[in-house]
Order: sequence, then structure tokens, then C-alpha cells
Amino acid sequence: MTIAKAMHNIEKNLVLVQKKIEQSAISCKRNPEHITLLAVSKTKPIADIIAAYEYGQRDFGENYLQEAEQKIAELTDKDIIWHYIGPIQSNKTRKISELFDWVHSVDRLKIARRLNETHAADKAPLNILLQVNIENEPSKSGILPDEILPLAKQIETFHRLKLRGLMAIPAIHKDPEQQRKPFAQMREALTQLQQIYPDCDTLSMGMTGDMQAAIAEGSTLVRIGTAIFGARANKTTR
Repeated sequence: MTIAKAMHNIEKNLVLVQKKIEQSAISCKRNPEHITLLAVSKTKPIADIIAAYEYGQRDFGENYLQEAEQKIAELTDKDIIWHYIGPIQSNKTRKISELFDWVHSVDRLKIARRLNETHAADKAPLNILLQVNIENEPSKSGILPDEILPLAKQIETFHRLKLRGLMAIPAIHKDPEQQRKPFAQMREALTQLQQIYPDCDTLSMGMTGDMQAAIAEGSTLVRIGTAIFGARANKTTR
């Protein structure tokens, strides 16, 4: 496939995804402008990111620090908002806090503390989300719903971080109503968090396979990779 063809496909895919977001929002009487599209560019080449950027996409998500570091270094001339959405190892917190504008996957106090300690004091606070294991799946990271408020209270003292809300990756369910259930639980969890921390305005949930259900239950940020950039070789697509 030529570079021109690949760029055309990405632009076409972005149009389709944005239209799907708009239709999903309108169908549940929400304002589409209140939903951010995060283009998940992990494992994708810089040329793909540039293609999406030139079409107007600004928010990009990366899972792997070493890969992301190379991309960010080559794209410093672009006003890209970088989101770290992968698991966080303690020894990677310094680089993550230096490179990214958002971190979606904070799931323990130790990580939050290290991000706070390593984030530059002269920079804007680092936007963070608490990752919630909403269905208590043993294979997934994240805190349980009853751990949200205690962790938020501890993070409140970290002045180089700004708690913006919650993130989740529920299992894919074939039944639409079953799919909405964990998203509804996440919406309720954010509502409870907002009662104490009204600045929490972000609910990061919904991917290519479950975006509509997530939007119906209040997602403010959907993380879309496959539907924009195509399937990743030898990996499960979501």
C-alpha cells in the first residue's frame, strides 16, 4: 500500500469514527462535542500519526514507553496531546511524567506518588485518571470501585497531579445490555467521585468494539485504534 493510500484510509476512517460518535451521542441525547476521540496509535508508525494529525486529530494514546518516547521526540513540532494508557512500572514513572500530558492507568498510591515526585514543578499539573477494574477481572489491572475514594483522597495532596476522573476496560459482551452494565457502574462511580471532587470531568471508556455502549452510559473520552489505523498484526484488536 502506498503512503498516499494509507493516509487516505486513515482520513476516511477518522470521518467514519467521528460520525459514529456523533450518531451515538445524538441517539442518547448527548452533545457530541462533549466526547473526545483518543486515537490509539500504539505499534503504528509515525507516518500514520502524522496522517491523522493533518486531518485534525490531536489526542493520541500510547501503551509502550520506549516506542512512545521515539515518536514524541520526532513530533515535537506538533501540538499533540499525548496520553499514556498502558500499565505503569515504577521505574518508568519519571519518563512518563516528563513526556505525557495525561496518564490513564494510575492504579495504586505508589505510582501516583512517583508521578508527582518526578513531574516538573514548573509544568502544568499532570492530568491523571484512576484505572478501575470494574468487573473484578483477575487478568486486568485497576482498583475496585470501593477503593476509588480512598485513593482519590490520598492523591489530593499531590499538587503536581490533577485528578480528572476514571478509566476502565470492561470485557467485551455480545449482549448489548450486558455490555452497558459495567459502563453504567463506571458512570455511577464518577458521579460519586464528583460529589467530593467536582473538577473530575473525564470518563475514559469505550473502544472500537464497545464505543456505542460506552457513550450511551456517559463516556467523555473513547479510545479508538483499530477503527482508525486498522488491525495490529498478531494482536487481539479492540
